[in-house]
Amino acid sequence: MHAPLKFTNHRIEEYALKVTYRPEDDTGKIIYNLSLIESRDLEFALSIMKEAHKRGITISDRLLVAGPGGQVAGYTVPDGRHAVCTMCSITLDALLLQRGIPASPIGGGIVEVDGRVAQRFTSMILYRDTTLDPLEVLISQEATSILDVMRHGKGNILANIRECHMEAEQLLGTVLDELSAIGFSGILDVGAPNVPLLGVPVSPQYIGVAMVGGTNAMAAVREAGKPVVTRALKGLIDIREMDYLDDY
Repeated sequence: MHAPLKFTNHRIEEYALKVTYRPEDDTGKIIYNLSLIESRDLEFALSIMKEAHKRGITISDRLLVAGPGGQVAGYTVPDGRHAVCTMCSITLDALLLQRGIPASPIGGGIVEVDGRVAQRFTSMILYRDTTLDPLEVLISQEATSILDVMRHGKGNILANIRECHMEAEQLLGTVLDELSAIGFSGILDVGAPNVPLLGVPVSPQYIGVAMVGGTNAMAAVREAGKPVVTRALKGLIDIREMDYLDDY
């Protein structure tokens, strides 16, 4: 008997419950994305990642790099390739849950940026309606212009949105400030109760929280003409296995 289809919102909820990451201690497991690049493109990819982080369109400066034959959570990197693992932005949902703020994931899409300020979602794939990761789909459709955002402040980036109950608004602000202070970046915008955020409606008595996608940097590498295969929401990995961008 075949296993039933599992929609992305359920995958997110399952992973969020398994995250044990404690940013203040730098311990525990996070959700990660895995991208495969050609080994010869590694230095170029790292330079793009550093620039993307400097411009605020990544969520963390943590990464894991594994060469040909290396192992990443049981996956063997093929010959001629390097694996680059980054923190998935859905880790934020898990961190909110740990602090008593349940977050309902809405979807992933493309956000228009102008003057380095997020303007609106121009496309959206709802997590409840797909078994694929929306940002993977949008990367394959070449719908981004992340390099333009990095260099000129105008273009399209990957992002996602979730909603939290308005009763948690004050606590949400406190938690997001705490996470920002310890290096968890990439919050695009936080909405007001019952008000659409970046053009996306929220449920009654809820507020939206939009965040950059964890795959933006590797999507930018792909925009530059380098072969990249990305698998978002790849699984869980111990944060202590990851290095810092400044280590490279």
